[in-house]
Amino acid sequence: MRNPQRRAAAWLLAALVVGPAMAQGPSVSFVEPKDGATVTSPFRVKFAVVGMEVQPAGAVVPNAGHHHLLINQDSIGKGQPIPFDDTHLHFGKGQTETEVKLPPGQYKLTMQFADGAHQSYGAPLSKTITVTVK
Repeated sequence: MRNPQRRAAAWLLAALVVGPAMAQGPSVSFVEPKDGATVTSPFRVKFAVVGMEVQPAGAVVPNAGHHHLLINQDSIGKGQPIPFDDTHLHFGKGQTETEVKLPPGQYKLTMQFADGAHQSYGAPLSKTITVTVK
């Protein structure tokens, strides 16, 4: 663009469109199931992350990590290790979806993103939903 006014307008438009998304920082979300869903076991869980790269566990790389699914657990504080047990499911191969088997009941599912050493990125990279298993 040779016209300085058009170039300035293009930069302003880009800042208005892209800026707010970038200012929010990285985030995670559940693609499936939706919050409040009623599901039949086993059910599919799909994870999404924006602003971070999904990589297998192992190397600690800036702005990268992998998903964990916490069942009836709260978000884990930044820098804290994610336990290895039946209520803290690790997806250290870089998986972005899984099938979960749970008995009937209501559950709180918390997705927690963590670095290659399973150290939590904290609440900003965590999302909690509830589901009812029939």
